Amino acid sequence: MTETDPVAVKRAIVEQARALGFGPVGFCATAAPPEQGIDLDRFLALGRHGDMDWLARHADRRADPKVLWPEARTIVACGLNYGPPGDPRQAQDHRDRAAISVYARGRDYHDVVKKKLKALAGWMHTTYRCEVKVFVDTAPVMEKPAAARAGLGWQGKHTNLVSRDYGSWLFLGEVFTTLELPPDTPGADLCGSCDACRRACPTDALPEPGRIDPARCVSYLTIEHAGAIDPALADRMGNRVYGCDDCLAACPWNKFAPPVAEPELMPRIELNLPPLADLAEFDDAAFRTFFAGTAIKRSGRSRLLRNVAIAVGNSGDPALLPVASRLAGDDDPLVRTAGTRAVRRLHDAN
Repeated sequence: MTETDPVAVKRAIVEQARALGFGPVGFCATAAPPEQGIDLDRFLALGRHGDMDWLARHADRRADPKVLWPEARTIVACGLNYGPPGDPRQAQDHRDRAAISVYARGRDYHDVVKKKLKALAGWMHTTYRCEVKVFVDTAPVMEKPAAARAGLGWQGKHTNLVSRDYGSWLFLGEVFTTLELPPDTPGADLCGSCDACRRACPTDALPEPGRIDPARCVSYLTIEHAGAIDPALADRMGNRVYGCDDCLAACPWNKFAPPVAEPELMPRIELNLPPLADLAEFDDAAFRTFFAGTAIKRSGRSRLLRNVAIAVGNSGDPALLPVASRLAGDDDPLVRTAGTRAVRRLHDAN
């Protein structure tokens, strides 16, 4: 006979999620508090979403999951650890190499997390005859607030989720279900007076606690922004060619975080500080081959090589001048513009 006691059902779901490799698991009601929609409307009205038009699409669904799926009663929030073995900020010591965000060095997390969520959701459907839907980042779901409401942690001053056990290194995903289950206690904010994350940001993209200016954020600039990057910001990007981990890495709660254990999320050796000169050689086919199966492939060659050109210019290394010159002659106008500036910067530095 299938267990029907809600507490026992929750316990069984957690056990199944853990067996699939998830770390923290929590439950919250689908209905979101009104302030979530108010904050989103204010963010969009200020234009802080920049080129991320998808944030404005279906804003009503994003503000309240009940609009996304009215029949859903409970969100099962799951976290998957991707903690690095050391401090990723050390990559800044290698100016002739490319710093790639920790999350993008393994297999595309969308695929990994969704596969596990589908397995969990399938088990829930079979066991409890409930309806289920899974979401991982690409749907209009505000995952960090949901995870905080489900008790996985709290949103830190860098706006990302912080966990007592996993620090800032968690991928998030959700199973929406028609099961009505008691919610967990929301995560308490344990940041206190610490503002290490805000001080660590290389472009001052965290103007106040819990608020981010994406137009200044290196992750936004290197991944989402489609055009040329403001030179004043580009000069502060260092060798970061895809994403930035600085605000996450600075969090003191990371001292409790274990390194990643999921095999598919293990960093590929070739994505650990690849030489800028090698990346600059990529045509579109080589780009697609090298980054196959990773999140980086989504951004496309144009943006990545724009970022590579910026990193070359920031290196101050005269040995990279031929690389900058090659990028300055690229067929892609975005790459060409960044490459031309890199040539000028290297000449000025030497």
